[in-house]
Amino acid sequence: MKKLLAPSLLSADFLHLEDQIRLTEEAGADILHLDIMDGHYVPNLTFGPPLIEKIRQLTDLPLDVHLMITNPEETIDMYIDAGADWISVHPETVRHLHRLISHIKDQNVKAGVVLNPATPVSCLQDILPVLDYVLLMSVNPGFGGQHFIPDVLKKVDAFLRLREQQACPQVKLEMDGGINRANIAEISKAGVEIFVAGSAIYHSENIAETILFMKKTL
Repeated sequence: MKKLLAPSLLSADFLHLEDQIRLTEEAGADILHLDIMDGHYVPNLTFGPPLIEKIRQLTDLPLDVHLMITNPEETIDMYIDAGADWISVHPETVRHLHRLISHIKDQNVKAGVVLNPATPVSCLQDILPVLDYVLLMSVNPGFGGQHFIPDVLKKVDAFLRLREQQACPQVKLEMDGGINRANIAEISKAGVEIFVAGSAIYHSENIAETILFMKKTL
């Protein structure tokens, strides 16, 4: 598949969010990644459906909504109604994961599962065939600007083997956390297909040039 770059707006300048979204889109980004944190599942608080709804009005790029929240099934429809195109959840936050994934897909939204650095790929064994994508966290969730955890690359191999064993080529592999200009080539070579980068893009001297560099490196 074509490899995709998904800049994370968590690191963008929210005082100039509209300008940065337009710049991101014009530079050739494929997806916008939105990190939703509730201050419970992770020790940080970000934004929710009202801002997603405004972002949806500014761009036609797919909105990849990563829910780092407890009990996502209670509010999932709010994110769908706000304009999410992709939604991923952490399995440990959900009581009935298959039911929630099925509900998301029934709304014509892509559904994914997120694995933290210490969460084994084996937990995907019974859910993989119904997923659209899997997001591997290469930092512990909760904050932007963290350093990449190299051992997570071992999980890429484990995921690729499981995907082949279960004959699920439609399930794409995304990675988020510490991805930057220096390591994106190695991560791409390992087999990752969708790349989330936040501070490496929005804290760089030239956002558009960084996006172009990363896209060419994939």
